[in-house]
Amino acid sequence: MPPRHAVFGSDGQLLSLSSESQKLVCSVLGLTLKLSLVVVTGVSLMRLAVAYQERMERQGELKAVLDLETGKLTKARDRFDQLFAVGGEQGLIREQNQWIAPNRLRVVWQPQR
Repeated sequence: MPPRHAVFGSDGQLLSLSSESQKLVCSVLGLTLKLSLVVVTGVSLMRLAVAYQERMERQGELKAVLDLETGKLTKARDRFDQLFAVGGEQGLIREQNQWIAPNRLRVVWQPQR
């Protein structure tokens, strides 16, 4: 005869479980615990995947802005280098001639001191 273990029920009565039913209860509890861990792990992995995707999209946006600003910086640096190279002053004057009509003098207003 299999050994019996004493267990108290919710109403206070003494219940007895056989060894086989005790193993069954432990197996069900173990299975439930393992399934719970699998579900928690799955949900965590899904959340990590969503966060990773959002970060990758944001990184793409930032890279596009960085590339645009790097292009602007390169263009401004080249322009600066041209202005301070030999003959750069003459190039600047030639560029600015379009603002002065022919046969006109440039007037520069200065505040009185």
